[in-house]
Amino acid sequence: MKTLFNMFLILVISIQVQAQERKIVGTVTDESGLPLPGASIMIKGTNKGTQTDFDGLYEIKAKDTDVLVFSFVGYVTEERKVGKLYTILVTLKADVSKLEEVVVVGYGIKNRRSLTNSVTTVTASQLKRQKRKAYHNQLAYQIQSVPVQGGLTGVQMVNSNTNLNKTPLYIVDGIPIKKEHNHIIENLPINDIDSEVKYDNAEAKKKFGKIAKGGCIVITTHQGNYRIENSESYAAIIENAFERTLLAPLSTFSIDVDKSSYSNIRRMINNGMTINPDAVKIEEMINYFNYNYPQPTGEHPFSITTEVVKTPWHNKTKLVRIGLQGKTFLNEELPASSLTFLIDVSGSMADQNKLPLLKQAFKLLVNQLREKDKVSIVVYAGAAGVVLEPTSGKYKEKIVEALDHLQSGGSTAGGAAIELAYKLAEKNFNKNGNNRVILATDGDFNVGTSSDNAMKRLIEEKRKSGVFLSVLGFGYGNYKDSKLEILADKGNGNHAYIDNMQEAQKVFGKEFGGTLFTIAKDVKIQIEFNPNKVQAYRLIGYENRLLNDEDFIDDTKDAGELGSGHTVTALYEVIPVGVKSDYLKDVSDLKYTKSQIDSNFSNELFTVKFRYKKPSEDKSIEMFHIQKDEITLSHSDLNFASAVALFGMQLRQSKYCNDTTIDDVIALANMGRGEDKDGYRAEFIRLVQSYQNL
Repeated sequence: MKTLFNMFLILVISIQVQAQERKIVGTVTDESGLPLPGASIMIKGTNKGTQTDFDGLYEIKAKDTDVLVFSFVGYVTEERKVGKLYTILVTLKADVSKLEEVVVVGYGIKNRRSLTNSVTTVTASQLKRQKRKAYHNQLAYQIQSVPVQGGLTGVQMVNSNTNLNKTPLYIVDGIPIKKEHNHIIENLPINDIDSEVKYDNAEAKKKFGKIAKGGCIVITTHQGNYRIENSESYAAIIENAFERTLLAPLSTFSIDVDKSSYSNIRRMINNGMTINPDAVKIEEMINYFNYNYPQPTGEHPFSITTEVVKTPWHNKTKLVRIGLQGKTFLNEELPASSLTFLIDVSGSMADQNKLPLLKQAFKLLVNQLREKDKVSIVVYAGAAGVVLEPTSGKYKEKIVEALDHLQSGGSTAGGAAIELAYKLAEKNFNKNGNNRVILATDGDFNVGTSSDNAMKRLIEEKRKSGVFLSVLGFGYGNYKDSKLEILADKGNGNHAYIDNMQEAQKVFGKEFGGTLFTIAKDVKIQIEFNPNKVQAYRLIGYENRLLNDEDFIDDTKDAGELGSGHTVTALYEVIPVGVKSDYLKDVSDLKYTKSQIDSNFSNELFTVKFRYKKPSEDKSIEMFHIQKDEITLSHSDLNFASAVALFGMQLRQSKYCNDTTIDDVIALANMGRGEDKDGYRAEFIRLVQSYQNL
């Protein structure tokens, strides 16, 4: 019996070991030994896979029983069983029978839709006879130095009227391009192209399926790693850790009224995309929603609310909420506005969710302008120019007509455009009004001043003029969140991401005053926690808004702006004194410094100080608020803010989630749904449920 049991145990263990995934690495090359970047490696019978990098290298997790399928456009597909292997090297053979022609485009041709009299070919048999690397070098030389109309040795001229639809499938370096991005490929610089292969409608459909029913153009670039979809950029975020109160009693940060992260994440989830953790800014997710804070009644332009509850995701900690409510003004109460629309009309803005959506969004703003408001429009692509001089809000039709005439095309001279917009805004500066540049772009600056640091220096210089900056992000694929965040932060403005007309209505309709009218600038918060009560604390989010403690009283240090009607929420998780926590590691006793805790404030949990400036002044005003060590019952607003924070922590794969699940987020959000007259909280719940089902 014992022997039988041992055999059974060995069998179970062997099955488990066999079923375990392990990392398989290798390369994919062609017959000449050159790497194939962008080759596909899929686990047969699943949708799990990966691609080779520029050097043809790949890695994938697979089981012994899995079969890997290796494929690349123009090559015969190969299969390999994993078995006991840890390294699998694959050489793909050219699928000569399927190649129609290699197209060499003459230097200087800008639009791939009309190739007549500008095309030469190298036959498939010639391609097979030559090593791939030597052939690419030859083509590169021919493109740059030989007139197309003259003959090329071993090459014949052909008619380019191949039966292609107006919207063929493009495959660039092994990656199929979405139809909405065809215009980007059609404007791909000729010098970047190594070769093209054209398939007519019937052949393309047969080879690539229905997606290529309009024909197919396969492009290989010189670099071999061209990508559209993966060029979004986000500033790196390192999650705030718990700080010991005895060692660091002060926590200082700048407020943040930006909300772009939430709408950007919503777009990713709705499109079934993988979410980049650095795209998740928890404070922006929380502040996307309004909370029922009281309107200010005193001399200051905002009210302060603080409260303490039990942390919903951890029964040994407390959750602190600090809320600001900016004074709300009706639109007719706002001062006259001098607005400069700075609109990106470069080639990357052609997608439906970029310039077309942008124009419709700006019309919502224009419809709310008054006669005393003025609008100018500056556009930029390869260069910048003024398309509308200052025009009164009385003439809405003229402003809308200027927007309707905007078309996309060319590169993106962002730096020069910002210079021109500020110059125009300063020329038409209204001393008693609201002066603001509203930049609308995907952030893909690639001409002139374009690096994050260069943009930062430029905007820091321009904000001295008294002109504020609002930044609106549009589109995806090459969305540069890091650049737009810097522009808004350093330009005394705010940053929103508009993914649909619903969001445009929210930004330009419901939050018109907050978007355009600043009531307090350089708003800083500093919390001093009482070591009698708080063993440690951590600020949830605001990682990119942290300030040095000494920055709090330094009026030269820039901070966030608060708009009319805006709310700001900050959450802290605190570990009470006497609670044992895995989040805290022991530290050595100090030799030279002995902390003396003042027992006179034993019932105070923390003191929060605020500093802000009036929009037209440079000296800060300070106020403070004391929170007693009193736990209250969590109500709907705080339940909902907690749910949003927890979801953000899960998206960021935070170590402080305490084994919570998506179901916990949904339950907490349902408890905090409240009145929800605009339906934004219900939308959040649906969004989380969609993410759960991905």
